[in-house]
Amino acid sequence: MKLTIHHLYADMMNLYGDRGNVLSIKKRCEWRGIPVEVVDVGVGEPIRPTGCDVFLFGGGQDREQALLAGDLAGRKGAELRAIVEDGGVVLGVCGGYQLMGHSYETPEGEKLPGVGVFDLHTEPRGPDEERLIGNVLVRVELGGESRELVGFENHGGRTYLGDVEPLGTVLYGHGNNGRDGTEGARRLNAYGTYLHGSLLPKNPWFTDHLILSALRRVDDSFELEPLDDTLERRAFEAMASRLRGRGGS
Repeated sequence: MKLTIHHLYADMMNLYGDRGNVLSIKKRCEWRGIPVEVVDVGVGEPIRPTGCDVFLFGGGQDREQALLAGDLAGRKGAELRAIVEDGGVVLGVCGGYQLMGHSYETPEGEKLPGVGVFDLHTEPRGPDEERLIGNVLVRVELGGESRELVGFENHGGRTYLGDVEPLGTVLYGHGNNGRDGTEGARRLNAYGTYLHGSLLPKNPWFTDHLILSALRRVDDSFELEPLDDTLERRAFEAMASRLRGRGGS
């Protein structure tokens, strides 16, 4: 079995080092002896699923999002929706997350169409509103288990969910809009979030969840060999305990 990581718009949507998410999946596969390939998918290039895939969509600025909206409005957007409906594993971060919704409105008032994977839309911040910046701690209920994610957010847009589950509940930070306590969105095996940092190196359990979800599309009995995550757990707990101590959102 070989896992293929499809890095969507790697040259344009990597504003906050989201390539670290690619590297995290790649290394945690290699440490287990699982063959892995990274494929960069650019503008005008089709998505070519292999049957054992993870699709990663990073963050960018308004200019990049405007350029990509047209590319996603055609065949590629339809391909991405079909992948999600088929149970494919997709992670969108910040700008990528926003474009996985129905629409994203820029501060200049331009309304960019999204892919429509998630029932959500993103509005610009008001003239008297600040950007939502800082460390974040999120509680996630996944597979009947309650876990936590840490990350860093930096966004002006306010995302509002429709008929879609949030990825989690904000314990500290702002999340989707700084008002309703939600962070990100999820549907089937597709996840969207504002958490940079990069997200996956900081949260190895979630990295393994994505890997296992992809591998089980080929072999539903597959299990991942445990790794020694002592250092990763210490780093996570150092940040999480500090944010828990601050309390509130």
